[in-house]
Amino acid sequence: MQTPGEERNVLGGPLQPCGTDPMTGFTRDGSCSSGPADRGSHTVCAVVSAEFLEMQRQLGNDLATPRPEYDFPGLRPGDRWCVVAVRWLQALEAGVPTGVVLAATNVKALDVVPLAALRSHAVDVPDDLSSLGEQPSDGSG
Repeated sequence: MQTPGEERNVLGGPLQPCGTDPMTGFTRDGSCSSGPADRGSHTVCAVVSAEFLEMQRQLGNDLATPRPEYDFPGLRPGDRWCVVAVRWLQALEAGVPTGVVLAATNVKALDVVPLAALRSHAVDVPDDLSSLGEQPSDGSG
């Protein structure tokens, strides 16, 4: 298994930590690192909203209720959490997307979610968009 410093984010740089309060990640190391055991692809570093948490609860994925037996504290709006890429995409398609920290979102999320979708909900957009690896769009093309 790679260490978080070896994995890449969706911007092409080193994968940054997602969150430590609560401690997130498939392996609870604070990052959205992913390996063969992470079949769900917990690769999107989301800043969860109340609407996102409610939608997940309705889908049977209750992220708000503490589950100590799984070392899960329960999430509150504003928490950063490595969410399953498909679940984030479902929320986007349902009109309740939640913010994304691009520097902490694993490049493996791009297997499921287009970069443009993640970028449109980014909460950590760099000042210099050329670092994203493509030219910024003004929306006219």
